[in-house]
Amino acid sequence: MSETVLPQGAGYGVVVGIGLFFSAFMIGVTALQARYTAFSPKNSEEFTSASRSVKPGLIASGIVSAWTWAATLLQSSAVAYKFGISGPWWYGAGATVQILLFAMLAAKLKLNAPYAHTWLEIVGVRWGKTAHLVFMFFGLATNIIVSSMLILGGSATVTDLTGMSTIAACFLIPLGVAIYVVVGGMRSTLLCDYTHTTVLFAIILTFIFTVYATSEKIGSPAKMHELLTAASAAAPVAGNAKGSYITMRSKNGLIFGVINIIGNFATVFQDQAYWQRAIASRPASTVKAYLLGGLAWFAIPFTFATTLGLAAVALRGDPDMKILSAADVSAGLPAAAAAAALLGKAGAAALLVLLFLAVTSACSAELIAVSSILTYDVYKTYINPKASEEQILRVGHAGVAFYALVCGLAGVIFFYIGVSMGWLYTFMGVILGSGVAPIALCITWNKANKWGCIGGAIAGFVAGIVAWLVTTSTLNDGVINVVTSGGDFEMLAGNLASIGVGAIIATGSSLIWPDNFDWESTRAINKPTPKSERISREKEEDTDSDKKGVEVHVKGSIAGDSFDLTEEEDELDPVALNKAFKFATVSSVGLFVVLILLIPLPLFFSQHIYGVGGLTGWVAIGIAWTFFSAIAVVVYPLWESRQALAQITKGIYKDLFTKSSGKYFASTVTNSAA
Repeated sequence: MSETVLPQGAGYGVVVGIGLFFSAFMIGVTALQARYTAFSPKNSEEFTSASRSVKPGLIASGIVSAWTWAATLLQSSAVAYKFGISGPWWYGAGATVQILLFAMLAAKLKLNAPYAHTWLEIVGVRWGKTAHLVFMFFGLATNIIVSSMLILGGSATVTDLTGMSTIAACFLIPLGVAIYVVVGGMRSTLLCDYTHTTVLFAIILTFIFTVYATSEKIGSPAKMHELLTAASAAAPVAGNAKGSYITMRSKNGLIFGVINIIGNFATVFQDQAYWQRAIASRPASTVKAYLLGGLAWFAIPFTFATTLGLAAVALRGDPDMKILSAADVSAGLPAAAAAAALLGKAGAAALLVLLFLAVTSACSAELIAVSSILTYDVYKTYINPKASEEQILRVGHAGVAFYALVCGLAGVIFFYIGVSMGWLYTFMGVILGSGVAPIALCITWNKANKWGCIGGAIAGFVAGIVAWLVTTSTLNDGVINVVTSGGDFEMLAGNLASIGVGAIIATGSSLIWPDNFDWESTRAINKPTPKSERISREKEEDTDSDKKGVEVHVKGSIAGDSFDLTEEEDELDPVALNKAFKFATVSSVGLFVVLILLIPLPLFFSQHIYGVGGLTGWVAIGIAWTFFSAIAVVVYPLWESRQALAQITKGIYKDLFTKSSGKYFASTVTNSAA
């Protein structure tokens, strides 16, 4: 099928048109927020951390959106196409547990460094310049690899469906995102995450019901079972029980699961985008947000891949189904081929929009994350330590624009090298895995040894590269290239060596030569003026100016509540935060055991092949989970912000239909003289 399903104009229409539409939409929302709430993106604290006031539902929605990469939709479907039903499970579970376990780090962040802007600030204050620079390499490398996967996956699919220039797609995709991030900052990013997540679930549910209920080609789990059984007989899957697609007994699926778990630990624990959401959330609800977001996200790759990934297998030989090469599968194209075969141009267009929203939403998270690192860990730390509020904000804006350009360049470079999204996805743990344990220990353990953690990160990095290259050479008769180095065992060796050596050296040295850090210096990072001093200064200003109608923080925003210092101090109570950490530990470790050990491993060792009833139940669980996820990250954020939305609506009504102003003003403080 040489001709594309959609015309080239459709590609440019989606990438440029929808990109600019969302930019204009979010600029409008930001303007409403600035007029009708206390939050203004002209404040650097609001720009980078949304004033640390966002509610758990919106944070959970932001986590789902930031974690829904191009790979979430494309790579998950590709592993379903290669390994059968085990692929979606290992992709979903293997990338959910990191978000769940990150709830522990988020609780410790609020306890040990509640006012930090980035995780690197904590590393720098605790361990000094050398550690700061070493881990900045890992942090920025994580952002570049994640961004490159987003751009590569997005551009490959846009090109496949529409024939649009891959180079043009690489640069145009981050362009529209950069516009609204520069204007609105972190809160704008979270609000855009919410709108993208809402559309994302609507389109995913459309595909689910098309495949399993209405399609003439499949239309039911029973028909899907029949077609997958026929596909297994025609082309058995190597390493699967009896070559079947309908079994969890898949050796290569299990190998992918291990690689997936290691690689995603690296990209979550070292990606400022996830720390940014922990920083932006209210202290009392941080753990709740990450547990809710992690569980909600699982449904997206699991159900989407169980739908379109398996449909791509079931439709082999169908006249409307594109014949997929190994390179197509590595590029993540089975989902696009299945969507086009099932729904024609409508399916291709829906997938194109779905993918574009996923890529731009995750890209916005990366832009604001890197901007924060460049602002606070490069500019303010090493270039201008006494930077003013205006200078910090200007650098933040410039950082967003600069990194949007870097995203495009990185995508183009990897494209010309011949590196696909799938290759990069399995490779990320090789160079990033060594930093996982040292960073986690830095934030959570007072006995973590500085030089042991630095040495562990560097040694693990070297060990991962060496193990990957040696295994590649050994298994491929000395031939090392993009194709040979991307094999399952080659990547597995590099991933295991990287995370294992880093963790062993960091943990072992800390047990032998423990530090005794008291966290006081990290708790002092960016600590605001004490309440008593602020009240005194505000009284003086009121006496001098005697102004009425000055804007203040009001109770309510589109994306969160403002809260005074008394509430903030209550939420930062060490006893409550330690309790939250213990809850996060029990919950996340328990869910890790269930999702990674108790469910998949017995099914793997049993070599069970599902019948029609088993596959129907498997699909039904995915659909139910998707509905619960949609309620958690689409409906719940609206409910928790109902009062704020009512206030904003009231303000707009006053502006449009009455002579009074709908703008929020300061409450006049009455005293004995009033």
